[in-house]
Amino acid sequence: MARRPDAFGTRERRVRVLGGHDVALLNGPVFLVGLFYAVSPWVLGFAAAHHDLAVHDLVVGCAVCLLTVGFTVAPERMTGLSAALGVTGLWMVFSPWAVVRHPGRAAAVDGVVLGVLALVLGLLSTALVRRANRLP
Repeated sequence: MARRPDAFGTRERRVRVLGGHDVALLNGPVFLVGLFYAVSPWVLGFAAAHHDLAVHDLVVGCAVCLLTVGFTVAPERMTGLSAALGVTGLWMVFSPWAVVRHPGRAAAVDGVVLGVLALVLGLLSTALVRRANRLP
């Protein structure tokens, strides 16, 4: 990295993004939201009635967990994807009605509550990353 002409600028940006990386504090809650979203059809008992929604929740929950693992393992490379968490949260809010016609109370509340949590955490993560990138 020292041989690159912009090595100092790259190193400085990395230190700035990771040094003020308050986003790391969000990784735990985001991982838990994704994990619960993945297993919630079986925990809340709507997996048998809505198999398609159960598979959907499992896939989306695993995707959120994978995003979180990426944020933890390589935060300097994943900061651009912090907005994807917010978009995923928005999808989680509306997906019970998009995947099945009548999702039932447990599936609807699960999607809305966890989706709003993911949306808020995604927006907060995006704001923190932007603030860290703007610092001199």
